[in-house]
Amino acid sequence: MLITVLAELVHPNDQPVWTSSLLYMLVGMGIEQRTARQAISRAAASGWITGQRQGREVRWELTDSGKRLIEDGAKRVYSLHADSESWDGNWLILLVTIPEAQRSVRKALYTALDWEGFGNPTPGVWVSPHADRQPRAQKVIDELELKPSTLAFVGKASAIGQSEQEIVDLSWDLDEVTAKYEELLIRYSGMQPAPGDPLLFTHVKLTNEWQRFPFMDPQLPAELLPNWIGRRAAVLFHQLREAWYEDAQQRWREVVKETSPG
Repeated sequence: MLITVLAELVHPNDQPVWTSSLLYMLVGMGIEQRTARQAISRAAASGWITGQRQGREVRWELTDSGKRLIEDGAKRVYSLHADSESWDGNWLILLVTIPEAQRSVRKALYTALDWEGFGNPTPGVWVSPHADRQPRAQKVIDELELKPSTLAFVGKASAIGQSEQEIVDLSWDLDEVTAKYEELLIRYSGMQPAPGDPLLFTHVKLTNEWQRFPFMDPQLPAELLPNWIGRRAAVLFHQLREAWYEDAQQRWREVVKETSPG
């Protein structure tokens, strides 16, 4: 939630922000103050924000690392289910063997490839219908030093093995993702929060929920997944975000003034 506040409110305004302003947001959305302070400390320890103490107060600003984290994540989050060209039928296929000496990187590999939308139909095999994600996949493999034990191919599925529908069913748990999208549609369809804090908090909560979907939704092309609920959810998210964004920013600027020391 703190990362969402930094990304959606602090970063666009490009101004340092007091601890009290961040606490106003986090506590206002139901997070205990102690937990909120711990989150701020962890963000600083991770190098995403840096603080300047002025008396008993601290003023925070995003570091270059924090800005990159936000900007890289935003590209994926806000392009989720954006209109795209028809699928050419090609798959990007990674065959990754993790040597015994590098088994500690397994979790990092799974997390990184999940984020990039890869599915895992069988052990050691990762697939994506987005062949243009080769540079991102290469970055993951290179950073984890797995290139010597990785094979990569781009090509179409053969009738020798599993059908494309079987590949999809084995690679991704889409029932769980569907349920999450249904929850979001039920919760936010027709929602009209009152001006001020209700709109600001609702805007941030919606954005925070939406930011989780790139970890779950592989954004499969319509040729593999027609009538996907994620596309309807994306339309709703972008409509609400556009409707609420300016008013949320205005209320945030008021919050910064109201919570500034002195």
